[in-house]
Amino acid sequence: MKLNWVTIRVRDLDRSLLFYHGLLKLDIAEQFGSGERRIAMLGRADGAKIELICEPGLVIDSPGNGVSIGLEADDLEGLLQVLRENGYRAAGPVSPNPHIRFFFVQDPDGYTVQLAKRE
Repeated sequence: MKLNWVTIRVRDLDRSLLFYHGLLKLDIAEQFGSGERRIAMLGRADGAKIELICEPGLVIDSPGNGVSIGLEADDLEGLLQVLRENGYRAAGPVSPNPHIRFFFVQDPDGYTVQLAKRE
């Protein structure tokens, strides 16, 4: 069994791409659309991805319902600085053991993204 992707629905694909690609630096592996629906696949071409689906008029009542997207950062402090400069607030740090620490940030649609650094 292999994880291919996790899908999240977003209201504004361009705004979400600014967050995930522009700020978090995830690769855009693929983008396509059919009609008014637009889809972007984020991550390495040969790895698991985050699929962003944008449809006109989409209402997101409870984004994620307690699920978070975990990403590992090479330069966690630098990433947190960039996020703060762009108006995002990070909660943390949380360090459940001496080898990892992470922060939580909300994406533009309210999904929780966990940014981790292994020590």
